[in-house]
Amino acid sequence: MTSTLKISALTKRFGDLAALGGVSLTVAPGERVALLGHNGAGKSTLMKIILGLIPATGGEVTICDAAPGSPAARRAVAYLPENVAFHPALTGEEQIRHYLSLRGESPSLAMGLLEKVGLGQAARRRIGTYSKGMRQRVGLAQALIGNPRLLVLDEPTSGLDPVSRREFYALLDDLAAQGASILLSSHALTEVEARTDRILILSRGRLVAEGTLSDLRRRADLPVTMHVTARNGYAPDIARALPGAILVDGALHLTCAQTEKLETLGRIAGLGDKVADLEVLPPSLEDLYSHFSQQGAQ
Repeated sequence: MTSTLKISALTKRFGDLAALGGVSLTVAPGERVALLGHNGAGKSTLMKIILGLIPATGGEVTICDAAPGSPAARRAVAYLPENVAFHPALTGEEQIRHYLSLRGESPSLAMGLLEKVGLGQAARRRIGTYSKGMRQRVGLAQALIGNPRLLVLDEPTSGLDPVSRREFYALLDDLAAQGASILLSSHALTEVEARTDRILILSRGRLVAEGTLSDLRRRADLPVTMHVTARNGYAPDIARALPGAILVDGALHLTCAQTEKLETLGRIAGLGDKVADLEVLPPSLEDLYSHFSQQGAQ
């Protein structure tokens, strides 16, 4: 499958500062990729190079086989920033009609784009009356003009309520299902964990980890946490069977290495009716992000 975005040995220097060092990655059609990193890790620099706003110092970047900033790349890529800004006196439809005209496309497409992002019924309301979630939807409608093949999203759900976040990610899921590639930068690790196909972690300008959540868990080899709830009166029996378990609020908490997970689960299963419930908690994306970021810093 041909990659929508391909980056090879990318470097960027600002004087003596190395903002990016040897970054290589790809994003395939229909793939949702999360770009994670602390402030100063190089995420914004990477996105600016992809968008053609600043040149790279070295390496190669192609978007649908075109160089960033070229007419072909500009047609293929769209960008949604963390905070969009539109004229509050214009309606959603008027704003999108205006941007369609600027792109040389028919303004009659405005309603279809707004309906696609769930703003059909609010299209003729002034943007000044929109919530932040609705303004983000206008920004997404604008980004979809011309059916871009790559969407670059910078903290797109910042400030949104939980319902608006779920609805926004549902829209991204639909776009990915239609073949759009999505590169999303976010600090909201919990929501990214469930709504992306692959994860990239930048630290000090270098790509320190990439892969699916399962891939990263295998590489990090962090402990697994288990919470065992005992039936009335059986907590001491379970504690004796599980050395190292700690009783907290009526449940026994223990950790084990990944290689010991199945053995530990077998011992718990052997306790039979003494166990009322069991919860297995693998390392979260936040745990993995902290682990790989610290490795990169070292």
